[in-house]
Amino acid sequence: MVTLPRTRGRLTRGKALADLTWLRVGGPADWLFQPADEADLVAFLAELDPGVAVFPMGVGSNLIVRDGGVRAVVIRLGRGFNDIEVVEGQVRAGAAALDSHVARRAAQAGRDLTFLRTIPGSIGGAVRMNAGCYGRYVADHLVSVRAVTRRGEAVTIGADALRLGYRESELPEGCVITGALFTAPKGDPAALVARMEEQLARRDATQPTRDRSAGSTFRNPAGFSSTGHADDIHDLKAWKVIDEAGLRGARRGDAQMSPKHPNFLVNTGNASAADLEGLGEEVRKKVFQDRGIELHWEIMRVGEPAPSAD
Repeated sequence: MVTLPRTRGRLTRGKALADLTWLRVGGPADWLFQPADEADLVAFLAELDPGVAVFPMGVGSNLIVRDGGVRAVVIRLGRGFNDIEVVEGQVRAGAAALDSHVARRAAQAGRDLTFLRTIPGSIGGAVRMNAGCYGRYVADHLVSVRAVTRRGEAVTIGADALRLGYRESELPEGCVITGALFTAPKGDPAALVARMEEQLARRDATQPTRDRSAGSTFRNPAGFSSTGHADDIHDLKAWKVIDEAGLRGARRGDAQMSPKHPNFLVNTGNASAADLEGLGEEVRKKVFQDRGIELHWEIMRVGEPAPSAD
């Protein structure tokens, strides 16, 4: 049995990850580590057996943990990593700070990161996935990230080195983002708040925000997010091709493609991770058969399936 390093944070063995994901599914982690601060994380990873896998987890907003759980130390950042600071036109945010909180704090200081307001999750995940909407992306504003490598080294990585693309980045394996620095243009605080309110109203009118979902299920085949503009073209948006395949509202047990927005996979009751992932794969197969378009998952799927009953 592997002996884990001492820590000032919290180590929990066999933690059920379903409690920590927005879809409320998933088996246990071998260990869940919640570091007290960056120094605690550095010391822990420096001492951890290199053969032990680690998986950095945000707030579980864009994640399916499979029913058999995760054979790794899952690292989840908390209060020691949620600071937000606006200084000289730049916004510095801890990786655990919620995207919506960063957008609001920036707006209060007259800085425009309003595109983050409707993106579910935290800054660490937003950077890793180059999150974006309304025609703006993390890549448009990111200066650098603070991170801790698998070997336990605190480093600063420039945005260019991450090679941010549509819903992807080239973050080194096992690297844990602890914070990010953004540029943010000036704006009138009242106007920025009004814009965010408009974006929220638009989101709530078109997305199942009250359901248990993980945000957009598949990346847009077009290779970019919705712009929010009147002339936005929907032909190669994931929701459009799913809808045209007759899969709006499709179900597998308690897993469903939302009737309100067919690119949102929702848990309507007691769906398992297998139900949710299985329905997603059925959608991918049907869209490919109908249109020859291969949908790619935007939701991250990790872990092992439930053990067979045989």
